[in-house]
Amino acid sequence: MIDRNMSFSEPVADECATELSQLLQADDDSSSAGPPIEWIVLARYGLVPQVARFGGVGPVPARDAEIVVTTERGTELAVVLQPLTVRGSLTAAAEQLTGRMLRSLSADDRAAAQQRRQADDQSFAAWLQRAENWKLQLQIVDLEHTLDDRLILYVLNDRGPETTRLALLAAAAGFGVVHVQPVSAEGIVPEKSGGGCGDCGCSTH
Repeated sequence: MIDRNMSFSEPVADECATELSQLLQADDDSSSAGPPIEWIVLARYGLVPQVARFGGVGPVPARDAEIVVTTERGTELAVVLQPLTVRGSLTAAAEQLTGRMLRSLSADDRAAAQQRRQADDQSFAAWLQRAENWKLQLQIVDLEHTLDDRLILYVLNDRGPETTRLALLAAAAGFGVVHVQPVSAEGIVPEKSGGGCGDCGCSTH
């Protein structure tokens, strides 16, 4: 059981944050592995929606197709918005992708997502209580689990020490690597450039 007043010394917090970053980076590296992509689509994913580019092989999914993709957060559901036409090198464009399409959404995927959504709704109050017990200066506004059962906590806050502290406290409490996603009235608070549809050599049909 975690101490309600648990705090981290600065060196320990820095060490934990570095380890957490390395784990997430390893996930990113493994999720980007695979055969060379043949196409890129723009797709929407996440409970608080994000729009990003995903690559794949085989038949190109049509608009509104429900697919399973890899992201920096895990394995997630997504909805295709638009196939993209690549200007120039497909290999260069692939470096700007958020992830890859793994497969079309199956009935099992849909059922698993619905079960996780129900469980997340039931656990929301408990997460509010944990944030209060841990005296965090942020507000948890929603949560979801990815298809590979990774927890995403949406918080009304900027990126900073409190979001890192939440991730560390959640890990220390036995919840594993938790992705803390800051949001604002405008939506997702971006972490870095790239992943969205910027100047990547892509255009819509």
